[in-house]
Amino acid sequence: MLRDVVVLALPGVAPFELGVVCEVFGTDRSADGLPAFDFSVVTPAPGRVPTASGFDLVVDEGLERAARADLVCVPAAEMDRAVDPSVLALLRRTVERGARVLSVCSGAFVLAEAGVLDGRRCTTHWYHLAEFESRYPQLDTVCDVLYVQDGPVVTSAGTASGIDACLQIVRDEFGAAAANGIARRMVVPPHRDGGQAQYIDNPVPEVDADTLAPLLDWMREHLGQTVSVDDLARRAHLSPRTFARRFRAETGTTPHQWLTQQRLHYAEQLLEQTHEPVERVATMAGFGSATVLRHHFVRRRGTSPQSYRRAFRRGNDAPHERSR
Repeated sequence: MLRDVVVLALPGVAPFELGVVCEVFGTDRSADGLPAFDFSVVTPAPGRVPTASGFDLVVDEGLERAARADLVCVPAAEMDRAVDPSVLALLRRTVERGARVLSVCSGAFVLAEAGVLDGRRCTTHWYHLAEFESRYPQLDTVCDVLYVQDGPVVTSAGTASGIDACLQIVRDEFGAAAANGIARRMVVPPHRDGGQAQYIDNPVPEVDADTLAPLLDWMREHLGQTVSVDDLARRAHLSPRTFARRFRAETGTTPHQWLTQQRLHYAEQLLEQTHEPVERVATMAGFGSATVLRHHFVRRRGTSPQSYRRAFRRGNDAPHERSR
């Protein structure tokens, strides 16, 4: 179980990327029934650590604190500075003993230097991708995604995608309700799939074009309803081609992928918070049958709906369900 989390403050650390990890794992929300973590900021040489924004941090704890951590996080830091060998050794030991590591933005360069990305898929901020691939051509680098999870190693793209990656780790360990609760407190979207594009073409709609936000709200409220792209395009008063282009520009993904992810998210909530049979959950979430739900669940979550319910059902009091 994920309980002990540390984040590395390296010279030139980016305050926002550091703050992302601190906000998700370092804020005690146990009064709201959310998971609490034993959280620390560590650095190779305790004392003053310069940041990328021109001020210093005072970090009291050294790397020995990270030896027992369940998750070691590496936010963006100065890229042209040689990484302390003790940091690289720590990251290798962390993965070797089965704990997790996470990079935010250019923190992936540190993970690559440590060798923990060898043989794994990974990503970093799109702005640094060319340099990253030049430095580490042997790595399986994935372009234009929010984050990549490969075994115990999670790499995220720039800035806000670190929030998505952190929430995904919480979701893996504690379920959708816990991740949603933290997201609600942070006032951020509860889930963006890792495969979503790093940036959207048109984050602010042109003045002569309406946003699709009302349609997205309608789609969330009618997840159990069967709809096609043509149906959605008609509702938005657009041609299917224009609608598909506008949808990707505003959300960074396709209508089908967005809808499937929203349905999975809703199915997770139903499995965690209700006693509805899996067949009924599949219908309510818009998958039609337990077989289709299981297909998407295994493909996207790596587990079956029944196993997910057993792991995350509140109070562990879900009724026994016959295997489907």
